[in-house]
Amino acid sequence: MPLNFAHRGSLTEAPENTLPAFQKALDRGVRAIELDVQLTKDNHLVVSHDHHFTRFNPAIQGTIKDYTLEAVRRIDVGSAFSQDFAGVSLPTLDEVLAICPETVLLNIEIKNIPVLYEGIERRLLETLEAHNRGNVMISSFDHVALKRIQTLNPAIDLGMLFYYRLLRPWDYAVSSGLRIRSLHPNQVYVDQTFVQACRQLGYEVYPFTVNDPARYQELVDAGVDGVFSNNPAIFGA
Repeated sequence: MPLNFAHRGSLTEAPENTLPAFQKALDRGVRAIELDVQLTKDNHLVVSHDHHFTRFNPAIQGTIKDYTLEAVRRIDVGSAFSQDFAGVSLPTLDEVLAICPETVLLNIEIKNIPVLYEGIERRLLETLEAHNRGNVMISSFDHVALKRIQTLNPAIDLGMLFYYRLLRPWDYAVSSGLRIRSLHPNQVYVDQTFVQACRQLGYEVYPFTVNDPARYQELVDAGVDGVFSNNPAIFGA
């Protein structure tokens, strides 16, 4: 049975990467959730995909790294989705870990590009350790960040993200020297040949972001281990 990730929580039902979105996903009985982490000015891990706030409120200038956690908590990211969520702010990773049971696999993406957060890898691992949290995979488009995670904690599962169509990315994963659990490619170029090449090297394959049920079935037929999806009908499968 495919292991499908609720991408940024249930983002069609609540503001993405917020506690309500994660709770909606949990209420649907998901087995896996994806979320993104960044660092505030005062070195707190907050959960957000975008580095800036313009999608939520165009009047808010700057990026997450320019704000303290106290200031981030005052920024309303819920009203842009619906007035039902007015006043909802970005959560800390601590708050998300507090509501997500150990049985749910968390894919935590280090959102390190274009902003490079010095020390985010150590801060993330310290937070996971403080919560005694297992059943976690750390992913990133920044493969240097994955290398730092591996150096700090060789036992943790890593997911290697790819956006562009590369020549033999499975060979790149091998040559990187990283102990990768899975490749996370853009779904548009994933086919059976791609999946088989990864599988032969022992890698799982989780494409993103798959919202169309017909495309989802094509990928399942091609042999993927699961997908990242915004569609509750898919991530709840």
